[in-house]
Amino acid sequence: MYSHADANVLKRAIRSSAGWKPLSLFYARTLHLIDKGVFKLTRGRTTFSAWLAGLPVAWLTTTGAKSGVERTSPVLAIPCGDGRLVVIASNYGQRHNPSWYYNLRANPRTRILFDGDEREMLARELEGDERAHWYERGIDIYPGWVQYRKRAPRQIPVIELRASS
Repeated sequence: MYSHADANVLKRAIRSSAGWKPLSLFYARTLHLIDKGVFKLTRGRTTFSAWLAGLPVAWLTTTGAKSGVERTSPVLAIPCGDGRLVVIASNYGQRHNPSWYYNLRANPRTRILFDGDEREMLARELEGDERAHWYERGIDIYPGWVQYRKRAPRQIPVIELRASS
């Protein structure tokens, strides 16, 4: 559904541009702010990333690992087709994982808003073949993850989000 190969030329170009280091650094510093603004302007219907690049954007609400304060961040989500989502903590290939990753490690219970549906989820870090499978599936949606993997001096975490019981 969100396959890079099925996206139009403009959306494919935008998705690919994020792999270029200068643009990925720019996106890392600005895109979450632009997404939040567009989300607010459209009354929760879309984000800039979803509208322009056709990417599956979810709003991930975590509880701060140190502060205990709730934080909400836009993240790319890979729909699994059975209610689960997978998110990749690439942080644009930067040196450190995104803060939401550390929050999920400390407090795996989270809330996610995706496709207009908000639900409680439980996070689990994937490993081995399962991690590799979902990372490759993510590349099918967003090829920027290829460059992030090359650039990051760490193994990029892959997180499964499933309904909490």
